[in-house]
Amino acid sequence: MKRAPPGTVASPALRGGALALLAALLFGLSTPLISLLGRDVSPLITAALLYVGAAAAGLSLIQPVTREARVRRRDMPVLLGMAACGAVIAPVALAWGLQHASAAGASLLLTLEALVTALLARLLYREDMGRKAWLAMLLITAGAAVLMTDRAQTGGGEFAGLLAVLVATVAWGADNTLSRVLADRDPGQVVVFKGLIGAGATTALAVLMGHAAPTVLATCGLLVVGATGYGFSLRFYLLAQRTFGAARTGSVFAFAPFIGALGAFALGERDLGIAGIAAGVLMLAGVLLHLSESHAHRHRHPALMHEHAHTHDDGHHTHLHDPVPSGPHSHLHPHPPATHTHEHLPDAHHQHDHRH
Repeated sequence: MKRAPPGTVASPALRGGALALLAALLFGLSTPLISLLGRDVSPLITAALLYVGAAAAGLSLIQPVTREARVRRRDMPVLLGMAACGAVIAPVALAWGLQHASAAGASLLLTLEALVTALLARLLYREDMGRKAWLAMLLITAGAAVLMTDRAQTGGGEFAGLLAVLVATVAWGADNTLSRVLADRDPGQVVVFKGLIGAGATTALAVLMGHAAPTVLATCGLLVVGATGYGFSLRFYLLAQRTFGAARTGSVFAFAPFIGALGAFALGERDLGIAGIAAGVLMLAGVLLHLSESHAHRHRHPALMHEHAHTHDDGHHTHLHDPVPSGPHSHLHPHPPATHTHEHLPDAHHQHDHRH
């Protein structure tokens, strides 16, 4: 058995978890800000501005062709699906829901996005889910259940708004799962294409329906929120998927709703109470479980030819260059068959079957 050299493979759980948490922070804070800035703005226009901002951020993130794999024409069906789910249906539903429900309540309901993502990743990609991963999902879901039960008992007219937010969670869960296919592409390009397609569709619908233009302040604010919460956040999300897998990235990303609830509290909402604190503890425990996850066993890599950003110090990229490039670079490269042992998760190089 061939063993990867010590120190050549950085912990995928730690790196992927950190990237997923950063994506969660940026996206989580966007929810209360959208509630504040989009209060009197058409949901279609809100969605359009968010993804124009995301596309602008994506332009600044595009890497040279020598460092990242380009988006290909064959990727367009997946991009169209991502844009339809994640840049049209989800943001429009969220914006409408935030106009009818509290930002804290909406943020908490977004936790269920992780459950949709994990189930779809398991169904479509056969991603392995160990005991820690399932326990983490259970803790995060329990936190959401505690919060939603508490919100349901308060009554009020939030049901329609929360139902719209639920639609957004399902749409973003589908978007997250589709994005796994493009995790090896340049994240900047993915953000730009998705943002432009989504913004174009929502803008066209808003114009056809005669929706009024927002104020300058709302416009600028929503553009900035889109750039950070939907542009940079998506880049970090895609990078996390490369080493962490779609299900685990989605589960750690489930911390975003709690961050959003805290953001709503900072902006003046005061309705979390004891239930919010208890749910936060449960969700934090779930995130920490993911960060501590370790998965190592003897596994075989079949011969593979693909293109993505890579370095030559990770134990998997042993092909030769003359001269050897410094730092991450991208080109079509082969992987000969190999069998070895090291810590790993379901990234592009570890899609092997765990059935015995």
